[in-house]
Amino acid sequence: MKFRLFRRRLTISSPRMAIRSALPWPLRWAMGAVMLGFSAAIALWTFELGVSIAGLDRDAKLELTKLREEVAALRAERDKSQSIANISGSLLTAEKAAQEKMMVQIKQLEADNRLLRDDLGFFEKLLPAGGAETVAIRGLQAETLSAMQLKWQVLVIQPVKDAPVFNGKLELTLGGTLAGKPWTAVLPAGGQPLQFKQYRRMEGVLDLPPLAVVKTVTAKVIEGTVVRSVQTLKL
Repeated sequence: MKFRLFRRRLTISSPRMAIRSALPWPLRWAMGAVMLGFSAAIALWTFELGVSIAGLDRDAKLELTKLREEVAALRAERDKSQSIANISGSLLTAEKAAQEKMMVQIKQLEADNRLLRDDLGFFEKLLPAGGAETVAIRGLQAETLSAMQLKWQVLVIQPVKDAPVFNGKLELTLGGTLAGKPWTAVLPAGGQPLQFKQYRRMEGVLDLPPLAVVKTVTAKVIEGTVVRSVQTLKL
């Protein structure tokens, strides 16, 4: 009999067993309350955290709006400063251009002043040197450019007011030595035609033969067959 009871317990046909908690129900209620309170605390903390995050988001939006306004103000100030800088640059460029133009004008005035001084010296030579000359040679000049070239310049005037037109020619005679011997030469083609009313400046370059040494240059103004003026320059 005992063996049968033991075998029944070991087989499927053994009676069902129920496992029950050994904790009393008040303790179980207390633990449930604690868990419920803990869950409520977590929910409350989550809610406050969400509210806090929402508040920070509003502050961030306000701060972002403020920063955007400041950026817009700074951009406006930058554009204003850039405009002022551009205007200043334009003024500086205009001033520099004006200074350069003024320097060009100053240089031109200096050149004109030199020309005026040259003209003054030229017209001083036009003044009568005395006497009643109808035609006069003024400012005979000559210089040797090289061993075989001579540059000359002659100024011829009529030192009278309302002078008639002069028609004649200019003869130029060179004197010196050629290979150590006396030598003379005249302007080619028997002189140059000369026509003027108040004054005339003439110049040219003569080719010299080898071994020629020019010592004197003589200019003659001839009208028809009459020599009206003569001037000699010693070199």
